Amino acid sequence: MKVLRLKKGKEESLDRFHPWVFSGALADCIPDGIEEGDIVGVEASDGRFIGVGHYQIGSIAVRILDFSDRTIDESFFAERLGEAFRLRQALGLQRPDNNAFRLVHGEGDFLPGLVVDIYGPTAVVQAHSPGMHYARRTIAAELIKIPGLGVENVYYKSETTLPFKARLDPRNDYIIGGYVGNEALENGLKFNIDWLRGQKTGFFVDQRDNRRLLQHYSCGRKVLNMFCYTGGFSVYAMRGGAELVHSVDSSEKAVTLTDANIALNFPGDGRHKSFAEDAFKFLDRMESGTYDLVVLDPPAFAKHRSALRNALRGYQKLNFKAMEKMAPGSILFTFSCSQAVSREQFRLAVFSAAAQSGRKIRILHQLTQPADHPVNIYHPEGEYLKGLVLYVE
Repeated sequence: MKVLRLKKGKEESLDRFHPWVFSGALADCIPDGIEEGDIVGVEASDGRFIGVGHYQIGSIAVRILDFSDRTIDESFFAERLGEAFRLRQALGLQRPDNNAFRLVHGEGDFLPGLVVDIYGPTAVVQAHSPGMHYARRTIAAELIKIPGLGVENVYYKSETTLPFKARLDPRNDYIIGGYVGNEALENGLKFNIDWLRGQKTGFFVDQRDNRRLLQHYSCGRKVLNMFCYTGGFSVYAMRGGAELVHSVDSSEKAVTLTDANIALNFPGDGRHKSFAEDAFKFLDRMESGTYDLVVLDPPAFAKHRSALRNALRGYQKLNFKAMEKMAPGSILFTFSCSQAVSREQFRLAVFSAAAQSGRKIRILHQLTQPADHPVNIYHPEGEYLKGLVLYVE
């Protein structure tokens, strides 16, 4: 195993167990023969060994897998995957009415660069680093060995998540097993999961708890679900007894998925209608007072810090447009999934929208990602989902 040495004083964050080694922290001399995805050791400038991880070219040069000098092999992945599943068992996520959940959440499960979502007997694996890409077959083999997990098929979906410059040419395909259906259960509701062509792993399991909260507020209300994607919030609103539910997404494909999921759970129910339209244009033409429960769950407005200013303006504009049109006594569920946007920045953008609208607005809930998307206490960057539930007078 090749070892990378840090510049003097650059080991402080690693001594606090932060799992990233930035390229600027490395000493100038990088040993010959190190390739992207290789397992490397990391040592301080005085030669003290710090940890072992995956090397890659970029701002994050090493993602630490373990803060000891241990071998990264099948037993390592078996141990970490087993620990991740035991946590999900403790959370009660695998039960007769629920078989969709996140099994591995990168740094939050001490497997940086790896995401694994479970949909019944199928695990969908995403690599975000070359090292995890090269380990994909080992990971798949260990997943089907986990007692009680019940995974029989492993689908690898990393064509859009790996660094382009790494030239890995990943192919989305089954590593183990094959297609046996794509229906999954979440809190007793059925969803068609499109892991073959859909965004991320096919479904946003991170909104599970927030969808259930929306169901609680839906009875008798007129619901607007913006950026609906597969219609998760819409399906929960229907079960909550909403008077009507309208779903909006700019993607015709997303609207088709939403309609299919509504029909799967509420066949022939005339309360739902969908629109394939730009969100801002829909809000502009929307008549005031049409809806009294609105969901704003847009895609990440800022994937990088360079886009932060425009993202915050976008959140302010979007929330203002909704607030000015909502009926008195309305409830607004508003979210940001941009990791580059802090909780405080998002709240300030929503506060600015509220002030611009001139309406009396109160915070009912402050929301985040669910427990199967844990945040490593030494890696606060893992907290990416921010949400507010507001009462609009």
